Amino acid sequence: MSHCDRYSRTVIVGGKGMLAAAVARKLSARGIACTSLDRQQCDITDAAAVADLFAARRPTLLINCAAHAKVDLCEQEPEKADAINGHAVGSLAEHAARNGTKLVHFSTDFVFDGSAVQPYRPADPTHPLSAYGRSKLMGERLLQRANPAGWLILRTAWLYGEDGPCFPRTILAAARAGKPLKVVNDQIGSPTYAGDLAAATMELIDRNAGGLFHAVNQGAVSWFEFTRAILEEFHIPADLSPQSSAEWKKSKPAAAHRPAFSVLDSSDLEAAIGHPMRPWRDALHDYHHAIEPK
Repeated sequence: MSHCDRYSRTVIVGGKGMLAAAVARKLSARGIACTSLDRQQCDITDAAAVADLFAARRPTLLINCAAHAKVDLCEQEPEKADAINGHAVGSLAEHAARNGTKLVHFSTDFVFDGSAVQPYRPADPTHPLSAYGRSKLMGERLLQRANPAGWLILRTAWLYGEDGPCFPRTILAAARAGKPLKVVNDQIGSPTYAGDLAAATMELIDRNAGGLFHAVNQGAVSWFEFTRAILEEFHIPADLSPQSSAEWKKSKPAAAHRPAFSVLDSSDLEAAIGHPMRPWRDALHDYHHAIEPK
């Protein structure tokens, strides 16, 4: 399949989300038309809606950006998390397999338990600690079981972007309101800019890559260090102090358990596209100028 044919009928589901918007921008910048469908236009948990999607749109490429991504809420709504992040992904994959559609799906560092001492590689054993992580792992496995041609899964972490709520926006709003900030300093990961994840996704599709990849910006920090970098980047003074995960959990006992170390090894991605994703701090700088252009 040629480069043009690969993108000829591109459909994004989960079309109102942060990542979907970033992917749509990358496609538009290349002059590639796509159909972006939100939950009202296509609820991926509705079997009839999914069947109609494939019958009416006949996608050559389907990019699934739909997810129940509110990690703590998933603890209260595990069945809903499983429906959206798990069973619906399996349904999309089964239809993609029958229709010859390339399916791209996004997963998470939360499939790991955080007990590693070095970055996780795609083939490392999984052991999610939360309902969210378990539901996302279910989606991965159901997709692979259906085995649509050229399937692609990208696990990412600590995702943020200019479209919709995300950690930097929350921190900026609190700091500008003069609120004291207490941020966890013993969870380590790789902040990842949605625009960079979207670009890496396009490069994998360009190369007709398939399989499971880790895709994060380079480098690793704690949430506390990430917060400090956000405040420095936006030149906002704030009353910032660290706290442990145990202290945070004591204040939010119903919250999901999070992996203490969820740094992802993206070397397979680097080998596939010929270069690494850029350092997280450089990406944060571009995020600043995207939401507050000079």
